[in-house]
Amino acid sequence: MMRTLVVVPTHNEADNIAELLDALDAHVPEADVLVVDDASVDDTRAIVRERVVADPRLRLIERNEKLGLGNAYVHAFSIALDEGYDAVVEIDADLSHDPAVLPMMLDLAARDIAVVIGSRYVPGGSVVGWPRRRTWLSRWGNRYAAIALGLAINDATAGFRVYRTDTLRSIDLDAVRSEGYGFQIEMTYRAVAAGCSIVEVPITFRDRVAGASKMSGNIVREAFLLVTWWAIRDAVTLRRRRRAYREA
Repeated sequence: MMRTLVVVPTHNEADNIAELLDALDAHVPEADVLVVDDASVDDTRAIVRERVVADPRLRLIERNEKLGLGNAYVHAFSIALDEGYDAVVEIDADLSHDPAVLPMMLDLAARDIAVVIGSRYVPGGSVVGWPRRRTWLSRWGNRYAAIALGLAINDATAGFRVYRTDTLRSIDLDAVRSEGYGFQIEMTYRAVAAGCSIVEVPITFRDRVAGASKMSGNIVREAFLLVTWWAIRDAVTLRRRRRAYREA
């Protein structure tokens, strides 16, 4: 059994966090859980603090600024590496990701798969509750990233993942600066560049029913601009990678 740290970034998730923690306890009871809260002004912190007292596997980091999703994950990755974990889970706090899938994802990671992605866009995967425009934007963004960066990945923006910590050691985490969609794409791109194996497993992604979405136009624009910049910067390397894919 791999020693696993589940990382849950939060910002005003009081309506969802208790249910998520219950589900994690039910489906991955052996895993430790780290909640990284960015300046919540609702009861998120109070709920987690109360549970920390009774659960030695649960920890809370309270940050007084909204430093962003990517920053929260990189901070948590550093903790996992320092403390000798074998695997790190990314999962959203809004109940869009089903923890029931985690045992299968962790089993794949235990079989030396470097990155396991819970994917909406492989056969068997689906999205429930999103308006058509948002689904189209997500699919288009993933397609653009795949073409621009030579990624044989269907859901590079997915936020439900398992990383082996030896994978994280192969990535220059100090150089990661992007947030939101951009962060997930950047981590995928860096993992591919490092020669890491990636497997996508189908999930049903459900839109949040409580709380407010953190998605914004700025996050989408950041991802588009970063992908375009990486494609221009790494044009020679990407041509070689596409040629290798065709010849394989």
